[in-house]
Amino acid sequence: MKFVRYATESGPALGSLKESGAIYAVSGDMFGDYEVGAQVGTVDDLELLAPVDPSNVIAVGANYLAHILEGHDEDAIPKFPMLFMKPNSAITGPGAPIVLPDPAKFTQSMNDPDLQKDPFGEVHYEAELVAVIGKTCRNVSEDEALDYVLGYSCGNDVSARGLQFKEMATGVLLMGKGMDTFAPLGPCIATDLDPSNLEIMARLNGETKQHSNTNDLLFNVAALVAYTSQGVTLSPGDCIYTGTCAGPSALSPGDVIEIEVEGVGVLSNPVVAA
Repeated sequence: MKFVRYATESGPALGSLKESGAIYAVSGDMFGDYEVGAQVGTVDDLELLAPVDPSNVIAVGANYLAHILEGHDEDAIPKFPMLFMKPNSAITGPGAPIVLPDPAKFTQSMNDPDLQKDPFGEVHYEAELVAVIGKTCRNVSEDEALDYVLGYSCGNDVSARGLQFKEMATGVLLMGKGMDTFAPLGPCIATDLDPSNLEIMARLNGETKQHSNTNDLLFNVAALVAYTSQGVTLSPGDCIYTGTCAGPSALSPGDVIEIEVEGVGVLSNPVVAA
């Protein structure tokens, strides 16, 4: 099953996406009982939304070995998952723009001379597999963790590097990765996938920039769900962005960034200036 949400005059509706691109209405609850009805359109004539509206958006830093070792030695490999959170307001759907914020609005409240000159630095895309929680999850083991995952989606952990690294140097992390539209998600939630062996890639304006496999994850999906659940109750719809592979680079207004995950599909977003 590939669950999607699409816009209607009465609000978001739930659908089932077929390989042909046809979308069928779904009644009920994707986290519980549901029925698939008649075709309502296709991906070409319906406006797809982010496939879920999560309460919690948890993300993982430094979680692909090749990416960790791009600029560091083995001492930099984390001993436990490096988690942070992105606000729900960062979620945006397929085809929706990634908005690069206006630097002038930020410099007014910054006392750091470097950030006043260049508050964001380069804004990077990061191709990620996203695990979507399917039922309330607390204190689970790795062996049972995947039973609490509904399915998987494509994610983009957009990151304003200059601000991110300044924040991290003080022990915090929010604005550099959490601004509005900095967590594209979609186009669907695909169930019944094996998250341990999926191809993942990013294409910038049609050119492949990232290409890896989830078998390079330092902490796999089961480990991330289990670890997080020891301290945070995960609810249906919560998302875990599982980290990015080697090769992220800068976005500019006018770009189109595509994230592709095997078995899920392609998440495409244009990039615009505020």
